[in-house]
Amino acid sequence: MAEEMDLDDVWVLCRDVLENGAPLELNDEMRALLSRTAQQVAIGQQDAEDALRSHSTAMTLLREIHRRIGEGSNRLDEARDRVNELQQQGDFDGAQQVMRDVLAVEVVPFYREQAERTLKKLVGLAEVLATGRLNPNLPDRPQLAVIAQRLQRGHALELTDDLRDLLRRTAPTAAITETETEEALKSPEGAGALMGMILSRFREAQSRFLRSMYRMTSLRDSGDLEGARQQMRDVLAVEIVPRYREAAEEQLRGLDSPPPES
Repeated sequence: MAEEMDLDDVWVLCRDVLENGAPLELNDEMRALLSRTAQQVAIGQQDAEDALRSHSTAMTLLREIHRRIGEGSNRLDEARDRVNELQQQGDFDGAQQVMRDVLAVEVVPFYREQAERTLKKLVGLAEVLATGRLNPNLPDRPQLAVIAQRLQRGHALELTDDLRDLLRRTAPTAAITETETEEALKSPEGAGALMGMILSRFREAQSRFLRSMYRMTSLRDSGDLEGARQQMRDVLAVEIVPRYREAAEEQLRGLDSPPPES
């Protein structure tokens, strides 16, 4: 997305200029970037053009762009973390309110769009939780987690064709064979156990990978590349979930690649 690339580019510029003291060169390319980005963080075009007439006002504009990007990004990240916690607890009303609170103050259109999409998804998942009816427009695994929450709340599992299809799609992503899946789908009890296995494998895989990533990064940054590699090898020694095996393999390839030429 061009807008996201602009925000990333200007964030790097802010680091170089505002934090590291690099000069701000107001050439045509720089003016175009700042003009576009100003509008992308809800600063009017005329205000941006006025600011770009001198170096001092351009620096003020850059600081304001930096503030809006930083605050918006941090606000959205913190909101998503809170939403994940509430969603895992089945508190979709609370999760929706977190995103509404973001939308009440956010001015950057890109971050507003992200919050609106998250809110729309939460509204849909809340409907799944209330009714047990799956929504073809929502992602698979969050819906699976919601159906599992219904089971925990004492609702009977209705083994519909939609749910069977969902389990057939998600079981391979958790390294569960077709034979195991079809056997489980013979009864609601088996389907419930299958659902729990899919979700637990993903939770465990994600937790294991994130812990290893933290250790890998620390070791890499301290110069211990072999120790960093071993973290990913340890993941691969036990991991069966394809998504996290692929992620570990990608990290290991990155560590084994030669450093870029200076």
